[in-house]
Amino acid sequence: MTKANQILAFYEALSFDRKYLDADLNVLNPFEGASQEQNNALEGFYGKFYSDNKPRNLILGINPGRLGAGATGIPFTDTKRLLKCGIPFNSFSTHEPSSVFVYEAIDAYGGAEKFYDQFFIGSVCPLGFVIRKNGNWINFNYYDRTSFANALAPYLLEQIEKQIELAGKNERIIVFGTGKNLKFLDKLNKEYNFTPELVALEHPRYVMQYKYKHREQYIAKYLEALSL
Repeated sequence: MTKANQILAFYEALSFDRKYLDADLNVLNPFEGASQEQNNALEGFYGKFYSDNKPRNLILGINPGRLGAGATGIPFTDTKRLLKCGIPFNSFSTHEPSSVFVYEAIDAYGGAEKFYDQFFIGSVCPLGFVIRKNGNWINFNYYDRTSFANALAPYLLEQIEKQIELAGKNERIIVFGTGKNLKFLDKLNKEYNFTPELVALEHPRYVMQYKYKHREQYIAKYLEALSL
């Protein structure tokens, strides 16, 4: 079984107990009820970059957002970046700023084939969440509500350990997010010792929203961490 097969099987088997959800929250599962084109794109992406059994280094984001992994099932890959990877997708178009930055860093690293040959991007929680505000559903991070994050901790630990196994390497985990995401992971790691080292980088969304004019400096920081 190739890495692609293992990754697809992992995503296909994902489930979530809705008892964890507060009344104003909902789960965002891009793998449940996906269209044929979404499934084809998912299989095409992982088939293109992971049709082998080579170990990779693990990168963990937060959880899928509506316009990136929430639409494609692939962390930090919106439909525009999917097309850039040579994977057809015509049903709809999404543009996620985080995806833009990650692929700028990937290009600087040497391109998608080189990057995905060395790394597997996952998420602390591979399913996303949305919160209802003023009649609209907007992105919600697992750590945005402490009680929710604490209740989810056993589930998140299970998903992290599964993704470590999928990646195949565990000398260190690169973390996207130097704030609450890192704080939560650091606390969890101190308790359960799932990795020897967490290497934190500023989250792509933070760079694009607050440090856009200086993003080349952050790309350089990414390249330094990716090259360790």
